[in-house]
Amino acid sequence: MKNKPAYALGSVDNVLLLLHMLRDQGRLKVSDVARELGIARSTAHRLLAMLVYRDFAVQDEHHTYLPGPFFASMPAGAGGSALRELRARIRPVMEALCARAGETVNLVIRVGTEVRFVDSVESSQVLHVGDRRGTILPARLASGGKVLLAALPSHQLWELYPDLTAPERAALARELDEVRARGYALNIEGTERGVSAIGAALRDDRGTAVAALSISAPSARFGPDRVASFARELRLAIAEGEQALASLDL
Repeated sequence: MKNKPAYALGSVDNVLLLLHMLRDQGRLKVSDVARELGIARSTAHRLLAMLVYRDFAVQDEHHTYLPGPFFASMPAGAGGSALRELRARIRPVMEALCARAGETVNLVIRVGTEVRFVDSVESSQVLHVGDRRGTILPARLASGGKVLLAALPSHQLWELYPDLTAPERAALARELDEVRARGYALNIEGTERGVSAIGAALRDDRGTAVAALSISAPSARFGPDRVASFARELRLAIAEGEQALASLDL
């Protein structure tokens, strides 16, 4: 039997209960939350708005709240301990890459057609891309997502995107061919205005792409010369990261 902490934080407890409600009930209205938790409607609305902001919930056209991308992006194959080990092994590589490149460095994994940012090392520059941990983006648009898609066999790739039109399919195939040829992918303001990124895949000792490293920077600092420099630093980091991942079972 679990005992409630002596100094329980009511607001935190309400958020955690709300997550359980989203998972178990699937659809919630502000009035449902207010009644279930015994809180004011305005408080329920603020809690739900924060869950939407952090990708735990989405709101449909009927003002109903549904489970968000976070729930769909829980890794199916890699358990929490494996992800912790992945972060622990790659973190020093990320810190070194951030110091060399001078920009924010991210570690991402792919889950289905989305990528989830599982770690970030922020640049120390005044103008920089912030910590992206917890962010979920379409794999087709994010630099880390593109390199992970490019590593898939064709049949697995197209199984992920059965509804693409012929022109969309052709465009994605061309872009992924370019990614394979270069060894890295670019995201030039494809997911956020003013932000660009370059990403490369991290492979385990079996050659499987298990994650990706990306460098994110303000687009004003993402000219061709810097892209070439970022690519060199990223290749070095990937080599260091793959050595660190040797024998890690993901």
